[in-house]
Amino acid sequence: MTTVATRRTDGVRRGSIRKGETASSWLFTAPVLVLLGLFLVIPILMALWVSFSDWGGRGSPFSAGVNFVGLKNYEAITSGGGLAEQNFGQSLRNNLWYVVLVVPIQTVVALVLASLVNNQRLKGRGFFRTAFYFPSVTSSVAITVLWLFLFNTTGAINKVLSWLGVHGPNWFNDPQGVLHAILGAFGVTSGPGALVSHGFLGVSWWDWLAGPSWAMSALILLAVFTTSGTFMLLFLAALQNLSGDLQEAAMVDGATSWERFTRITLPQLRPTLFTVITLGLIGCWQVFDQVYVATDGGPDGTTLTPAFLSYQASLINQDWGQGAAIAFILFVIIIVFTLIQRWVLRERAVSKRRRLNPPPVKVAGLPAGEAER
Repeated sequence: MTTVATRRTDGVRRGSIRKGETASSWLFTAPVLVLLGLFLVIPILMALWVSFSDWGGRGSPFSAGVNFVGLKNYEAITSGGGLAEQNFGQSLRNNLWYVVLVVPIQTVVALVLASLVNNQRLKGRGFFRTAFYFPSVTSSVAITVLWLFLFNTTGAINKVLSWLGVHGPNWFNDPQGVLHAILGAFGVTSGPGALVSHGFLGVSWWDWLAGPSWAMSALILLAVFTTSGTFMLLFLAALQNLSGDLQEAAMVDGATSWERFTRITLPQLRPTLFTVITLGLIGCWQVFDQVYVATDGGPDGTTLTPAFLSYQASLINQDWGQGAAIAFILFVIIIVFTLIQRWVLRERAVSKRRRLNPPPVKVAGLPAGEAER
């Protein structure tokens, strides 16, 4: 009886301790939760209401003069058939090319730079780390202005291309897509009728396949230049935390440097790779300041992005409902792309057959069968 009573007393004491810890944890996190609620959750909910209303930007969006319009703002940019739909479709096309090119290039460049500065045999590694990271902490406006000078018609980039016998394009004034320009060099100036006469969101499929314009291509290079340094640090931190035992074992087994990188190093970098790609996707879909400073959406809307279009609709045209609708569609797009890349980079279970019959180990200088024996 004494033992049972002691156990009950201990159970009550542990329960009271857990309750006290729970109350303390809520007490310590309450200030952060309040700040998040005031400056994150409430503004998001207000913006969601604005996307379903006809608020014009004056007064409170919850005043009596603001009416609920349902999906009218969303329909105007997705199926309205007017300029709003065409601009939104064009902005999605531009931003999609931007994402497709920037995310993989900046990820590969960042990984290569991290591998270089992580090499113990490299002299002056501190200098190179600083040099590679410096563009990431420099003002994006300042670098964008510099880019305008470099990619000017008579700028340094076209000058270097002229030394190679290449006539540089009119970077920030030519609205033609890069792929269309390449096809035009081979005499293809118009697309098939099926691609020209059909499209999506007011933009023909032929224009969807035009590729980024020369101006957007310059902004793509700008994004890779300014963001690779930040992601390099993430990869570098991950590389320095990897154990060298597997590398040494692979070297003993005769694995080449490429095999060690692809089969040992890269799989261990999967969490960091997921973080880098996720941050890259979010940043690329939210690109705004470079477009605002460099092109203002031109030439001919070929650098227009959903984030810049939302700004134009809200602050320039005072159509806050439509601007909020664009922002929430962009939010959904980011979530979908993040889920897709998370599914692609997920840990895959090893099949039972592969576990029972592992591939033979290759040792340098010996056939696979002899290596197993």
